[in-house]
Formats: sequence, C-alpha cells, structure tokens
Amino acid sequence: MILDHVLFLDDQIVVLNKPSGLLSVPGLHNKDSAFGRLSAELGELHIVHRLDRDTSGIIVYARNKAALTFIQQQFEKQTTRKVYESLVNGVVKGNLGCINMPIIVDWPNRPLQKISHTEGRYALTRWRKLGVENGNTRVELYPKTGRSHQLRLHMQQIGHPMVGDPFYSKDYDEQKTPIMCLHARELDFTHPTSGERLAFVCKPPF
Repeated sequence: MILDHVLFLDDQIVVLNKPSGLLSVPGLHNKDSAFGRLSAELGELHIVHRLDRDTSGIIVYARNKAALTFIQQQFEKQTTRKVYESLVNGVVKGNLGCINMPIIVDWPNRPLQKISHTEGRYALTRWRKLGVENGNTRVELYPKTGRSHQLRLHMQQIGHPMVGDPFYSKDYDEQKTPIMCLHARELDFTHPTSGERLAFVCKPPF
C-alpha cells in the first residue's frame, strides 16, 4: 500500500519514499504512478518534481496550489538540498569530482538523453566516493541542476554507469540487478506554512 511508504504527511504536503519501478507521475502508456496512488487515497495533489521510474527515494507532492508554488520556487531557486546515493560499475578514480556536461533529449531514442555541447542544456553534478564494494563504487551525488536522466548519464559519461541501469549500462542484467542502484537519499526544504526547515533522510535499498 502506497501510504506505507509515506515519510511525512500533513494538510500541505506529502513526502514519500518512492519504490524503484514505480512512475512518479502517470506516463503516456502506463497510468500507474505514485501520484495516482496517493491522490486516490488523499484527494487533491500537485506535482512538485519528479524521480525517474527506476530511481527510488524521497519525493514531495503538494496538497494545494499555494503549497505547490511555494515549494516549486525553492527547487527553481535551488534553495533545496538534494543528496543521492548510487552504486556504479567499476572503481572510480579519485575521491571527489564535478561533471559539467550539457544534456538534450535523444529524440530518435526517447526517453534516452545525450550530451550535446552545442544544443544541450547546462547540467552540473558533483560526486563523492563513499567506498568500493566487489569491484563497484558507492558514491554520493549532488545535482546542481535537475535534467532528465542527469545523474545516470553523467556517471555513464565518465565511464561508470549505474549498476542496474537499463538505459545506460551495457552490462545491464535484470536477473542480477532487478533494481537500479540510484536512490534519492536526502531532501531538505522549507515547509510552506510553518516556515520550518524540513530535512528527510532515507537509506537506500541496495
């Protein structure tokens, strides 16, 4: 039941630990989504931001239009704090890094994205190594921008696609890695009515 995954709920917002494999919002061919399931239980709901279907972790929805505007402005002005955790293929060299590569949709291969230094939109990801596990590297990711597939594509571009990524990993094997190892672990933002700074942390399932 979707309410079992709720981390916080009041009359303004709902914060959810979205499972991997579930859409954030209804898709063109698949209408089942976290948004749909929650709105069926809670009524009025508004989309603040999105996580990829294969990404698990913390996502917030607004329960009225005023709350939607208030929180969306924080995402647009980058006053939120977002931390992701991932397990990527191979051993990443170094302990810290920054990936600055512009992204554009790969139209013939949608929903895939690609790097384009002439037409792409600015995209910046910072990363930090947490450790090496069985030949793979656990990293923290700090996206400055929020382009579609940004973290997945950026890590693939430096030679370390995410374990279990069906789009960008050449070694993808659903039997070995049924979920993609990308998790929205932390999210901080200001509550729309109380003004309190909320900080959520949810450990990854991998």
